[in-house]
Amino acid sequence: MTWTIPNVLTVLRLLAAPGVVVMFLYFDRPWADWFALILFVTAAVTDWFDGYLARLWKQETKIGTMLDPIADKAMVVIAFLVIVALNSDRRYGMDPWILLPATLIVFREVFVSGLREYLGDTAGTLKVTKLAKWKTTAQMIAIAVLFSTGVFEHLYIERTIGMDREIIADILSGGEDPANIRLIRDAYWWFWWLGVSLLWVAAVLTFLTGFDYLRKAMPHLRDHP
Repeated sequence: MTWTIPNVLTVLRLLAAPGVVVMFLYFDRPWADWFALILFVTAAVTDWFDGYLARLWKQETKIGTMLDPIADKAMVVIAFLVIVALNSDRRYGMDPWILLPATLIVFREVFVSGLREYLGDTAGTLKVTKLAKWKTTAQMIAIAVLFSTGVFEHLYIERTIGMDREIIADILSGGEDPANIRLIRDAYWWFWWLGVSLLWVAAVLTFLTGFDYLRKAMPHLRDHP
């Protein structure tokens, strides 16, 4: 492997994917939320820089071309695993607003990867489109916003320690509460809904790009007598 700067950035992004999980295994929240958010955003920024620098310096390599989409998919899939886990409750189960689009996105990524593997030398038929790049961008932003909700959630919990459960329930439902707590609560819900909305936008784009790739692959999937 040629250790060019773009390739180093790609490898670091690949290593950052499981690093998000490590943050929640070895750090308490909200520090884990902060570290995961910073790590994910930094890795997402390198996604643009490594490709840009590779083209600018004419350092595009086969290993870099192969690792780049793997790193992207690893980041997205592992981040979704963490987000789904964080938004799950033993009593109420998993959050469908997050679980459904996350499932659709992961299914599409696996499906398209399988298509590319099956097509082999003809996989060039499934070149990355501009819509697919927008899809990846929407996924990255949605994940970053959803990670940030964890920070507000724990700031809110810290402000309500010692309160009666009925008071906390009243605050969560929009009842009267101190201004500083209300500000944190509102920020949490704004960021949560923004993240979920972007996640559904990403899911729609993911479905459209997956359907487009399947349409392009169909001529190579037909059995010829």
